[in-house]
Amino acid sequence: MLRAAGDPDRLALLELLDAGELCVTDLATLTGDAMPTVSQRLRQLKTEGLASTRRDGKHVYYALADEHVRILLHNILHHASESVSPR
Repeated sequence: MLRAAGDPDRLALLELLDAGELCVTDLATLTGDAMPTVSQRLRQLKTEGLASTRRDGKHVYYALADEHVRILLHNILHHASESVSPR
């Protein structure tokens, strides 16, 4: 789970999903990455239990899996910001 969140590109997707659910098209636009690349990263996040999906017609919307993932994400980001700050 932490390995999946540890990849900078997947972590960026988790940060975007922290604001609410988004479809692959929106995420690809926001990241500037190709849709297949974003889809593959999202599939890995879903496999690891970090993201969930909801289908609406032809669109699949992704969100953080639950509040535990949100807390984990916030802790990871907080720890990372402390690690790079001068002491």
